[in-house]
Amino acid sequence: MDFHRPYTDQSFFLIAGPCVIESREHTHFMASRLLDLAESRGIPFIFKASFDKANRTSIGSYRGTSMEEGLEILAEVRKRLGVPVITDVHESQQCKVAAESVDMLQIPAFLCRQTDLLLAAAATGRPVNLKKGQFLAPWDLRNAVDKLRGVDGCGPVWVTERGSSFGYGNLVVDFQSFPHLRRTGAPVVFDATHSVQKPGALGTATGGAREMIPTLARAAATAVDGFFFEVHDNPEKALSDGPNAIRLDAFGDLLDQLLVIWRASRQAAQFDPAGRNL
Repeated sequence: MDFHRPYTDQSFFLIAGPCVIESREHTHFMASRLLDLAESRGIPFIFKASFDKANRTSIGSYRGTSMEEGLEILAEVRKRLGVPVITDVHESQQCKVAAESVDMLQIPAFLCRQTDLLLAAAATGRPVNLKKGQFLAPWDLRNAVDKLRGVDGCGPVWVTERGSSFGYGNLVVDFQSFPHLRRTGAPVVFDATHSVQKPGALGTATGGAREMIPTLARAAATAVDGFFFEVHDNPEKALSDGPNAIRLDAFGDLLDQLLVIWRASRQAAQFDPAGRNL
């Protein structure tokens, strides 16, 4: 994959996987199935799973494996399938270690302004996917992008929209965000699964409106370079983010729909993702 231009003339790129590593077997299973879905459609693919989810609602929530075991599992997936792998980092000291096992680092939305974390991620030279905080205006993400790019040896940077806080316990997606994010000069990603979260809705866990994922994803297909999806074979039993994960057995059909819309939007002569001709 060319991390500077991860999409192709015929397809967006795809980041997908379970929210968190649940087991070695499950991680390998999901990576294999998702790679098959992507390769059969010519979609550039990067597998995502987290060794730790530090931003859980309650102290009793499952966070993941140990860092050592989780990175070992991701390195196995990377080697066995030959697929690029991405994982979250939450603390600056995790960046260098994680970069030895994965191809790309992801900055969680809650941490998008954490300067030390951003600098440490950039210093690894690995590509970085920067998720926009639920609390942040899209034009203000440029400051975080500049922090990353200001580090010597910084790799490619991607930026991801994942919804904005709308009162208590709800998120909305402002589609005006995408042109603003594109002005960073970075590939733009839409996280269609975290965007349907209902923070704290289950009391000790976050809820979600899984049925809204296809609607939001189809609407975003005209404006983005790539998609992020949390996918699970049995969301009701997922150990993290099940309510906002799309079902594995429904994912292929949605990818087909998105490809049709994505390609059509780029064939239209008037299409200009930055809105310069409007």
